[in-house]
Amino acid sequence: MKTNPLGRTGITVTEYCLGTMTFGSQTDEATAHAQIERAQAAGINFMDAAEMYPVNPVKAETIGLTEQILGNWFAKTGRRNDWVVATKHSGEGLDAVRDGAPITSATIPGAVESSLKRLQTDHIDLYQFHWPNRGSFMFRKNWRYDPTASSYSRADVIQDIEDCLGALQREVERGTIRAFGLSNDSAWGTMQWLLAAERTGGPRVASIQNEYSLMCRMADTDLAELMHYEDVGLLPFSPLAAGLLTGKYQGGALPEGSRMAINGNLGGRKSDRAFEAVDAYLALAREFDIDPVHMALAFTVQRPFVASSIFGATTVEQLEHALGAIDVRLGDELLERIDAVHKQHPMPY
Repeated sequence: MKTNPLGRTGITVTEYCLGTMTFGSQTDEATAHAQIERAQAAGINFMDAAEMYPVNPVKAETIGLTEQILGNWFAKTGRRNDWVVATKHSGEGLDAVRDGAPITSATIPGAVESSLKRLQTDHIDLYQFHWPNRGSFMFRKNWRYDPTASSYSRADVIQDIEDCLGALQREVERGTIRAFGLSNDSAWGTMQWLLAAERTGGPRVASIQNEYSLMCRMADTDLAELMHYEDVGLLPFSPLAAGLLTGKYQGGALPEGSRMAINGNLGGRKSDRAFEAVDAYLALAREFDIDPVHMALAFTVQRPFVASSIFGATTVEQLEHALGAIDVRLGDELLERIDAVHKQHPMPY
């Protein structure tokens, strides 16, 4: 499998990353462990989690269960060092974690220790901030995003970043984290972290984990430029648009146990425009005789700014299907047609 550098860290990751957000909810522990083993057999060395996982739904009583399931596999197999393991510190507003407290220099040590304990490891390879304290236009908030409504001034943001970098650097020195990344952040926000790291000597942002797919291409302009010139790798999440691009929801279908069956509107992604866009991508896949799942996944890993694309599966069978994308490369003609469909159906959610 093709591998890519993770920023300037010296860490190398496979171009596909196993997402784990359903481990402990839709995916039981035995199935989760089987997925880890199957992904490893396929050559994947990168796995992404978060302290708040599992989702679908997020519940106070299951917070941390995904990390625990991973830790149990590491303890059982002794194969922790075969993997680059990423996890995340939850941000402000999630009541089930630290009563919704923001990320601060004071919360970082405890959050890191808790993740280490659940993961049954002495280090985290990539430690990410799940979303910024100042707010974000991710999670379908881009339609009414208003940075002027933030309670944070520019000085507040810079001070917050520098304080957190100090705490992160102490974790680096302790050996508990190897690299630092952002998630659900912007080009401006990422640049502030990079500049602050230059000033303070704190860990440099290696990656940014934002939603990115055929149907969500916000990263293609300002953020793409930043990632190119600053050696920050994109870690796309939802490369299958929360399952829409599989085609399984077309025509009013609602598979039992699926994400839409659980949360209704796919976190704001469900719309008439979304289904129309999926129809267009499915038709394109048929025309080029390619599996639509493989087309969607291969599109993300062929973007020049992507370090690793994060995909998840509820079942081993779904994982097996997705792994078929590993050897798929899209030709220039298909890529041009994908861009044409994107122009016809821009940002459908």
